Amino acid sequence: MSHTPQSPARHLRRLLELLAAGAPAEELGTVAAEARRNGATAEDLAEVEQATEAALRVHSTLRQHRRREAELTALFDTAGDLAALRDLDAVLRSIVRRARMLLGTDTAYLTLPDEEAGDTFMRVTDGSVSELFQNLRLQLGEGLGGLVAQTARPYATPDYRTDDRFLHTGSIDAGVLDEGLVAILGVPLLLGSGSGGQVIGALFAADRTPRTFAPDEVALLCSLADHAAIAIDTAKAMADARIALAELAEANAVIGEHSAAIQRAEESHDRLTDLVLRGGDVADVADAVAGLLKGDVAVHDGSGRPLTAVGAHGGAASGDGGGAPGGGEDGGGAAEAADLVAAAKRSRAAARAVFRDGRWVCAMLAGQELLGCLVLYGRPDLDGPDQRLFERSSVVTSLLLLLRRSVAETENRVRGDLITDLLTAPDRDPAGLVARGRRLGFDLDRPHILLAARAGGEARDRLADAAVQYLFGGGGVSAEHEGAVVLLLPRGGAGPGEAARLAAGQLGQLVGSPVTVAGAGPAAGPRAIADAHTEGVRCLRALRVLGRAGQGASVAELGFLGVLLGDHHDVDGFVTTALGPLLEYDAQRGTQLVRTLRAYFDCGGSLTRAKEDLHVHVNTVVQRLDRVQALLGPGWNTPEQALELQLALRLHLLSGA
Repeated sequence: MSHTPQSPARHLRRLLELLAAGAPAEELGTVAAEARRNGATAEDLAEVEQATEAALRVHSTLRQHRRREAELTALFDTAGDLAALRDLDAVLRSIVRRARMLLGTDTAYLTLPDEEAGDTFMRVTDGSVSELFQNLRLQLGEGLGGLVAQTARPYATPDYRTDDRFLHTGSIDAGVLDEGLVAILGVPLLLGSGSGGQVIGALFAADRTPRTFAPDEVALLCSLADHAAIAIDTAKAMADARIALAELAEANAVIGEHSAAIQRAEESHDRLTDLVLRGGDVADVADAVAGLLKGDVAVHDGSGRPLTAVGAHGGAASGDGGGAPGGGEDGGGAAEAADLVAAAKRSRAAARAVFRDGRWVCAMLAGQELLGCLVLYGRPDLDGPDQRLFERSSVVTSLLLLLRRSVAETENRVRGDLITDLLTAPDRDPAGLVARGRRLGFDLDRPHILLAARAGGEARDRLADAAVQYLFGGGGVSAEHEGAVVLLLPRGGAGPGEAARLAAGQLGQLVGSPVTVAGAGPAAGPRAIADAHTEGVRCLRALRVLGRAGQGASVAELGFLGVLLGDHHDVDGFVTTALGPLLEYDAQRGTQLVRTLRAYFDCGGSLTRAKEDLHVHVNTVVQRLDRVQALLGPGWNTPEQALELQLALRLHLLSGA
């Protein structure tokens, strides 16, 4: 059976859809085969195959990025564990568990030297099932671990039992055999760097099947081993400090100084907490931090835009050689904002404040979401206690920003109820609706652009929250109404079509799925806004039927169809004039003349294809079309009347009847 060659665009679109859906590489490889089966020309097939290769590269890059993101998250979490170090065993267990999870091995374990016994023992294991292996002790220089300790370099073996690079012993081989391990990767726990580094243990990841470890896996395990070495060294330093404090008479002065720093930190924290409880805003916190740290403080949002800036005595921050806080909207301001965002990301990755370009920057976070950054000028000599105070201040500021966003979401819900009432009954009490809006700080008499948005699948449940996030700080309001999300935006420079396209792109990013948006307006007053909503819903339905899901547009941009869908055209009258006899006949007798006529036109006038589409005999199609001719007249299939009928059928379909 022959196939009609299809445009390569269809297959290219299929590749994009598979990439967007996160399909495996195997599915991407089937697109070229499908094009070949469909009879694509050699030129088109070559284009599809090249696109498939590019898609596979993108797929591989995305997979690497996701893996790298997971690795960086694990390293960030490990750094957080170290910052809050209380229990060394808990930190080491966490590191070993993350090593096993990220490398996808059957087991992972960490060994430390026993200075008294003169050998090495298993300190932590994860995924181990053998008691013999868990209690294994290794003499220095034995096995893969001995080679790692001797050379201070990582080593890997795809099959330990047959690898003669290591000194095999009966006890080690018995433990490895009892655990069933085959492939092993070991890296040293190093204190210091270069030739002077001290090996204080080893971290291992192992599989029960042959495996070759990639260089990036070795690097990742080395990073985790560095964290483990820091944790061990930190715990040892803390123990040494406690012993020293107990033995040295000067410890009283150290304790007193430490207590004073803690007391100052507590007092500062109480002051900041009191500010929040008394309803202070971000500027109040910035002013308090500036006074506590004797410097100039600025607060910026997640995109680097300034929110507030104060000096040490409450005045406008003047800045210094590191640059003044606040930046304008020109090229210099954009560069300043980008630089601050980069510094904030470094702070988030390091889990602490960072010093860059003569200023301290600390990320403000909500989980992993970057809310913005706190910036301190004029204190290049920021010491430990003051740095911790600065970092703690960023946490308080983050809480305030979250509170501010929660308040905005609450206000949006209240205003959303007003929009719902307006769209439900705009003529019931227009003046009351306007007055109610003004009490809520929203002037319905001002011109607004109305957007109607819809998403499919699970994204539908996330669309309302995404709309709130999209409107945050912009003075708009959103509400769910009749299966769609309605957004009302103050009229700006963009028209309804441009606003719809912008919203479709950004809402799609926020929900992670295509969002279709229709724009209408500008409209002022309850009645006009309700009419704009009606037009927007019709446009939204038209976009879906026209196959433009995931796009944004206004009625005026849909050509002749859009003109007919506009508020100043009698669409129902047009449909009734063209299809009235058929609609009445179907309604009275339960027939399917309208559906049959639509199938006939959709199939290009082919009776055979139409009967397959309708799942009836071809004679039934002929009889129904004879009835259509009897009701509409003999000229129903002329080019002019056929065009009118097809347009009426499409409008009838858009009406949802």
